[in-house]
Amino acid sequence: MLDSGNQYTKLRWLLTTSGLVLYMVDFCTDIALVLKYFQEEQYVWGGLTLAFVLAPLVVTQIFSCAWYWDDTKDDLKNSQEKTSKMSKGRIVALHLFGLGIFTRYYHLLKTGFKVLWTTTNSYTVDERRDVHHSLFCMATDLSMLKLFEAFLDSVPQLLLQLYIVLCLDECTFMQYVSMVLSFFNIAWALVDYRRCLRRSLPHIREMPSGLPTAVYFLYKLFTITSRILSYSLLLILSTYSTITLTILWLLGTTWAHLLQTNFCSSKCLELLYRAVIGVILTFTFFNVKGQDTKVSMIIYYSFHFLINIMAPLLLVLLKPEMHTAMFWLIISGLIFGSSVLGLISLALYYIFLHPRGKCQAADEVDGLGKETKSTKRIRHFLQP
Repeated sequence: MLDSGNQYTKLRWLLTTSGLVLYMVDFCTDIALVLKYFQEEQYVWGGLTLAFVLAPLVVTQIFSCAWYWDDTKDDLKNSQEKTSKMSKGRIVALHLFGLGIFTRYYHLLKTGFKVLWTTTNSYTVDERRDVHHSLFCMATDLSMLKLFEAFLDSVPQLLLQLYIVLCLDECTFMQYVSMVLSFFNIAWALVDYRRCLRRSLPHIREMPSGLPTAVYFLYKLFTITSRILSYSLLLILSTYSTITLTILWLLGTTWAHLLQTNFCSSKCLELLYRAVIGVILTFTFFNVKGQDTKVSMIIYYSFHFLINIMAPLLLVLLKPEMHTAMFWLIISGLIFGSSVLGLISLALYYIFLHPRGKCQAADEVDGLGKETKSTKRIRHFLQP
């Protein structure tokens, strides 16, 4: 009998289905917003929104296609064994049309449905362990791509929409919907990625559900909320603040380069990967190489807490006309409150709730199984 934590459950399958629906709704909402801007002849906002849609779409297709190619070279049966039936031409064609994530959703849901809903006791215990581990590996690949999409699409969209709302005092129902869905998409991507990754690595203790997951969710939600709101105030202060964001991105990219990440099979793809990591590090902390990062985390959040304090103060000093605005007071309160609550949640999680240590090594009978290209790749994923 498999431990419940090692099973890809029906609830997880249903949540994956919900994730697909949310992904489609978020994408359609962004496209509707682009069309609205162009219809109103607001070409700058429409062009920027379209760029924030297309850039992550291209990046995720590149990585998804590269991972499929790596998996098809694997002679062993791995977590993507059903994709090996696809020719390289078909893989490229699907990704050229932007269907990489949808293809992965299709394979995961199809295989999961077959295992969970249509078969009964046709597997031995070892076979069930392998099948469920394969499903988690497939889910982890997908969650990594969704993480990229969240920080390359949803976060820039939020910054743009907040700038329009706060600076130009223009807001429509569609913008509110887009912002809410973007926040939800980011929170979903972070929590789902962490849970999938830890469950797909046999030597790492999984993330417990319930209180630990809730506190981790609050930690990420509050810290990212304060970060995005602070950056939006800096953009209101001056559009040249984009230079500051660019510098922060370069610092994150340089840090990933100095750590000599070895995630990708080619040098060009590795450089692209480091650039994406730079974007993620601009908004939240991640363990780039699975090392002890206590000192790095303290420095990171101390620096960003300083930014969260300085952004509202600079706006008051340099744009005093906004000092008495109720909306500014609300935003400043959200920034300070989110910063404090985020750091408290961080401390609570890593002091009391973070799963400690590693799983016991497998015995000679069970073993850890032969490592495939997919599991090798997952070992080098970002460690939350």
